[in-house]
Amino acid sequence: RGTRGSSSPTRETWEKVEGSEMEEPLCCCEYIDRTGEKNHLVACFCDCEDLDEGCERWLTCKSLPPGTLERIADTILDRFRIPWLKGAIKINITLLPPLVLLPVFLHVAALHFLLALVILTSLPVVVLWYYYLTHRRKGRTLFFLSLGLFSLGYMYYVFLREVVPRGHVGYTQVVILTCGLILMLVALSQAKRDPGYLASQMSNDKSPCQGSNGLPNRKVLGSSNGLHGAAVSGIASCHAKNDDAKGYSRMLAEGLDKAKEDWCAKCQLIRPPRAGHCRLCGVCVRRLDHHCVWINSCVGERNHRAFILALSLFLLTSVYGITLTLDTICRGQNMFIALFYCPGTYADYSSALSFTCVWYCAIVTAGMGYILLIQLLNISYNVTEREARLALREDTGRRLLGGIVVDTGKYNRGFLYNWGQFLTLGSPTPQRSAEDIV
Repeated sequence: RGTRGSSSPTRETWEKVEGSEMEEPLCCCEYIDRTGEKNHLVACFCDCEDLDEGCERWLTCKSLPPGTLERIADTILDRFRIPWLKGAIKINITLLPPLVLLPVFLHVAALHFLLALVILTSLPVVVLWYYYLTHRRKGRTLFFLSLGLFSLGYMYYVFLREVVPRGHVGYTQVVILTCGLILMLVALSQAKRDPGYLASQMSNDKSPCQGSNGLPNRKVLGSSNGLHGAAVSGIASCHAKNDDAKGYSRMLAEGLDKAKEDWCAKCQLIRPPRAGHCRLCGVCVRRLDHHCVWINSCVGERNHRAFILALSLFLLTSVYGITLTLDTICRGQNMFIALFYCPGTYADYSSALSFTCVWYCAIVTAGMGYILLIQLLNISYNVTEREARLALREDTGRRLLGGIVVDTGKYNRGFLYNWGQFLTLGSPTPQRSAEDIV
């Protein structure tokens, strides 16, 4: 079984595989590979023609054909699985680096002050580099979600193992910190839910005025607000019946221009106001703010409030944990001064590890605090991150507060009104009729 074939099996292949699965269920070590064939974990190093050819060309100092490395990587990722009930399950390899590298880096940084300085300075640089790398390739990754969740768990573990046994942290304080962590995880789970995806419902009905309005209307596609290509086509047919009405034709032209502006060629639907297409998720989202790599999902109309709540709870919990840890390892010192100067910290490894974790938490908290600040300012001016980027690109917005916020002036109705609108996001709104377009 080679890997030169198509990476996605055909429908006939899947029907054949499904039929064989019904007759012969998979064991814990078997799985269906990306070519649609049954495979076994024991054979994970077998039947890879691309790898064999690559090694042969490398030994003979010949160049690899285009796409060989990509096919080898796809094969390795497809075979990276663990035994499970009813078949081996695939593991996303981007989950693993934080689980291995973070503890190693923190323990090495605890050995000496200079090591801590180098590692804690380079970590944000590496994370930002990986972010821009994946963002440029328009690929989704679980690296940042894994890093965030594992950082929370590992910091909590270090706190319970190295800080609490010293006897300076009370039971009530541990309970408060634990409750804050749990509430933050609950808010995070809510933020990972549907952000307001616009589902396009495909129809085989053809428009009576196909191509007359410049929109792809060979398929009638619906959006969640009830507007689709059929509505625009219906308006065009009305125009044919009302050639005499010049005023109506002018309104119709304006409406069609607006429909073209809101038309998403990839999702094949007309987007409601403030909706946007996420190139990473591949769908349109209501009131799209941005795609957050830390939750591996978009932030939109339905999960924006939960996203802000999760950020706020994280900051409160993190600052509280940092305060408790510094108060334990730097007794009698001011918290802010102890963060920069704590004599005797590296005298024993336990204190050094706790202090290193404090600095790691402080760096992450500062980054998340900046994100929360930008979000709160955008809400106050009733602008989304997507709208701010578009306004800067088209030079239609004005920078405020030193350039950290962009006011488009389109939806800003005052501080109280803007926040009232944000707090009621996701509430049912009356659907627009086809006439509302024009």
